[in-house]
Amino acid sequence: QVQLVDSGGGVVQPGGSLRLSCTAPGFNLRHFAVGWFRQAPGKERDPISCIRSTDLVTYYTNSVKGRFTISRDDAKNTVFLQMDSMRLEDTGIYYCAAPQSPYCSAATFVDSGMDYWGNGTLVTVSS
Repeated sequence: QVQLVDSGGGVVQPGGSLRLSCTAPGFNLRHFAVGWFRQAPGKERDPISCIRSTDLVTYYTNSVKGRFTISRDDAKNTVFLQMDSMRLEDTGIYYCAAPQSPYCSAATFVDSGMDYWGNGTLVTVSS
């Protein structure tokens, strides 16, 4: 059973920054798209961003475009989500996820399409 490990959450003030990390001990992420979902308090888990493994094409949901940046370092077997200019509504549990595919898009990066998940890391934006 492949288990992704997500980390980097914490408490940040509005306008601040955090960087999340996702790795997979014993499993090579190099050949798979990887991304992040967010579950805000009392809401469903929604896709935020993903990055392909082949051409590094990225996808972002509209609410984070221009503020969040996803990247991957295959040498470190790690995917990052840099979150800047954070807002109160960015609060939630962030889950790393990956499909059994090198590709992802707005249409395919959905909860039901993921094969591997992290346990989640809590991000709280508060003044």
